[in-house]
Amino acid sequence: MEQSKMTQVFGISPEEFKESILVDVRAEIKSLAQNFQPITPPEYLTRIEVAEILKVSLVTLSDWNKKKILNPYRLGNLIRYKRSEIEQALISINSKKIQ
Repeated sequence: MEQSKMTQVFGISPEEFKESILVDVRAEIKSLAQNFQPITPPEYLTRIEVAEILKVSLVTLSDWNKKKILNPYRLGNLIRYKRSEIEQALISINSKKIQ
């Protein structure tokens, strides 16, 4: 058998109790909304866009693909790169030059 639980609240009207709950829920929602970071889909770039960003030729870009410096994604005959990975590769390339 299922037992039901009952909570009794004394000294407060149902409207005051309802308002108290709503105030707390609104405060929590406002806190979540302020800290909310929407998930952004990855941005894909063409070979020409990547070459312009890195200021290299398409030949250098192909060489970096072979050396696994960059990670290209193939979609049929198209080659695309994730912007986030390009930024990480740029940081990696610069840190190797400094050492």
